[in-house]
Amino acid sequence: MPKTLSMVSLVALAAAIGSSAAAQQTPPPSSAAQTIEEVVVTAQKRSENVQNVPIAITAFTAQALKEKGVQNVHDLSALTPNVNLDASSPFSGSSVVLSASIRGIGQDDFAMNLDPGVGVYLDGVYLARTVGANLDLPDVERIEIAKGPQGTLFGRNTIGGAISVVTHAPSDHYAFNGSATFGSYNRRDFQGIVDIPVNDSLRTSFTFSSEQRDGWQHVIPYPGLSGYRSDGNLFKSAGSQTSATNGGQNQQSIRGKALWLASDRLTVTLTADWTHVDQSATPNTALSTTEGVPGTLANLYDTCVSLPSTFLAGIGLGHVCNEPVANSGSIFSDGTHPAYNSTIAGVGLPIDKTYANGNSFSKMDAYGGSLTIDYRLGENLNLKSITGYRGLNWKAGLDDDGSPLSIIELSFKEGQRQISQEEQLTGEAFDGRLKYVGGLYYFNEHGYIHDFVVFDEGLLQINGPNTLDSSSYAAYTHMDYRLTDKIGLTLGARYSLEEKEFIGGQTDENGLAYKASGCYPPGASAALIGAPANLTCQEALGFPVTGQPLRYFPNTDNHQDFRIFTPAAGIQYHFDGDRMAYFSYSKGFKSGGWTTRLSSPIPDASLAAFGPENAETYEIGLKSKWLDRRLLLNLAAFYTDYTGIQLNFQQGISPTLKNAGEAQIPGFEAETRWILGHGFSIGGSVGYMDAKYTKLAAGINGTLNCAIEACIDTGSKLPKTPKWKFSLNPEYSYPLANDASLRLGLDWNHTSSIFNNSVNSPILRRPTVDVINLQASYVAPGGRYEFTVGGTNITDQRYLVTGNCNTTGGGCSGTYNDPGEWYLRVRYRFDS
Repeated sequence: MPKTLSMVSLVALAAAIGSSAAAQQTPPPSSAAQTIEEVVVTAQKRSENVQNVPIAITAFTAQALKEKGVQNVHDLSALTPNVNLDASSPFSGSSVVLSASIRGIGQDDFAMNLDPGVGVYLDGVYLARTVGANLDLPDVERIEIAKGPQGTLFGRNTIGGAISVVTHAPSDHYAFNGSATFGSYNRRDFQGIVDIPVNDSLRTSFTFSSEQRDGWQHVIPYPGLSGYRSDGNLFKSAGSQTSATNGGQNQQSIRGKALWLASDRLTVTLTADWTHVDQSATPNTALSTTEGVPGTLANLYDTCVSLPSTFLAGIGLGHVCNEPVANSGSIFSDGTHPAYNSTIAGVGLPIDKTYANGNSFSKMDAYGGSLTIDYRLGENLNLKSITGYRGLNWKAGLDDDGSPLSIIELSFKEGQRQISQEEQLTGEAFDGRLKYVGGLYYFNEHGYIHDFVVFDEGLLQINGPNTLDSSSYAAYTHMDYRLTDKIGLTLGARYSLEEKEFIGGQTDENGLAYKASGCYPPGASAALIGAPANLTCQEALGFPVTGQPLRYFPNTDNHQDFRIFTPAAGIQYHFDGDRMAYFSYSKGFKSGGWTTRLSSPIPDASLAAFGPENAETYEIGLKSKWLDRRLLLNLAAFYTDYTGIQLNFQQGISPTLKNAGEAQIPGFEAETRWILGHGFSIGGSVGYMDAKYTKLAAGINGTLNCAIEACIDTGSKLPKTPKWKFSLNPEYSYPLANDASLRLGLDWNHTSSIFNNSVNSPILRRPTVDVINLQASYVAPGGRYEFTVGGTNITDQRYLVTGNCNTTGGGCSGTYNDPGEWYLRVRYRFDS
């Protein structure tokens, strides 16, 4: 089936390409209504037709997003070649986290100390965190996805690309556009946009959105332990909220925008938004356990609960198993705790059921605003100022082990505040042959990430408060010059200074390192383990902070600075007004930092530091319209040198970030849209990448990790990078009586297999999948009412969206995609 569908897609695309030659000889008659819609973008900081921008951009208008039923940024993934946008990341338990990857480069983590590889912008303001980046999209005017390094114009952390979301501009007349959607799992969505002009020069708009749905994964009692639950809520955590189902949704947002046309030279735009989320965690399924494997915490736990106390003391495990566990009581060797294994973890259960009855919540308040002042200095000279402020407070909790035991209980708190200021000067010279932009940029954020992780009924309890402060300063310029009517040149450059400060505070609340070594308590003499008697256990085991014997990190304020120059260059050849070929070179970077998740103490925080990523991309492309502008065809081939790759690798119980090495990423992509006439149109795309490691840093594969799951080598694949991705999107609009219409649409997306983690674990491999969405809409005369019935993932394809293998902690787990769903939507539009 997948091969057949792939061939259909290729044949359709080939037919579209092949027909372009014949079109030059016998162009059919057309009208404005039968031509490809012109899309204006601002990817180069000025408004221009997307077909004239010499970089690969996929742009979506408000109408296109509405017709495709796009609800959030994650939904764009299926519509864009060589782009992967997942809602959630490993063990975050939260769908508000955006795991974005463009052309093989991104970031699959949520921690405050890790920067995204794809920049998300809301009305020109950069969102620094992956938490909250999966934006709700009720009032969008346009979305632009710029692919490849955007180091010149967008700057920091756009090494993979940039996603720019432009919200609805207030109208000069009263208007309302609203919808109500009902569907599977008790779905209840309501959205509305109202435009209220105050007078001829002041316009306002307000947007509200509420999305609610029950979860699809049900928590069921473990047979023989009905009602049993470990006292996991006794341990320190970010919260203690459980749920009968996982995967539910409960999100509300409001946005406001005011547009002041102060004069024919001055325009001021003020925006504000707030999003509130309070829902269950993402579904989680136990895939395997490491029961009986020596050297793992799971094996230690099973030993503690299955052997008599006297025997445990005799083999040196008395302190480990019999001492009271921090924040709880003495829970081992009392006969009440069963062993942890594949059966109690529910390995093999249907993915819509789980025995895990611990924490399940995702809560967030994200808010912010911007002030944009646009002043026309002269006929071809504009000055723009963009001031932005954003903040978020996030909590999430996930029962990762699949069982009623507290084997891997995860919860997190993250808080962040940011301000940014950008000044842009855009203009034209030499009779319009030179178009230029220059700018200055400042950014600062301060925040924290606090990890609460309980392993194996409290044997190990991670309490990890960490704070980070980042500042960025940049100056940039970007110029396009037409040498002739057909030949154009592009030159760009940006110089960035990044300053970062970090304080790590991770501790082991239960002091497992002391107990397991036999040197316990921390203040005892190290002679207990044969070390010099003048040393305490704390000193002998390397815990660095006097008076804080459980702390892994030194109590120091750590600093890193990065100075980076990112150039861009290109040349274009304009065959005519509808066809342009281009070649470009661009460089981007992602900032360095510190990994916070440690499993042993370190004497110096520099041992937890990692450096920046860099990517250099060479691209050749064609942007074109054919068949009297009824066929759009855009092609691009690229090659990327990717160095200093930041990836998560498991070290003991800790997923730690390291500079993994280097990779090469060759690929190509094609996007097309063909208006066939008589109400028929068809869109499609194809993307190809061969992203592989070419050089690896030493020590990225742990011995236990290799023995149990997998290790990477040169030639291994980068995570989240399918080799092939196809889409086919036919549409048909049939006119009815009284100027009404019936619109039918199908979206088919084919994605070849990918690995969901850095070390290419087979158990976390996402198979080749084909996902089909259908919808049918009745549009009333005048377009005031619209009724839509549709289905998503109608063939119920199930696959792992994300996952993690913590082999020391207990095993592997993952999150599957949503099942097939149906929905019914009613829209109403009013214009005065």
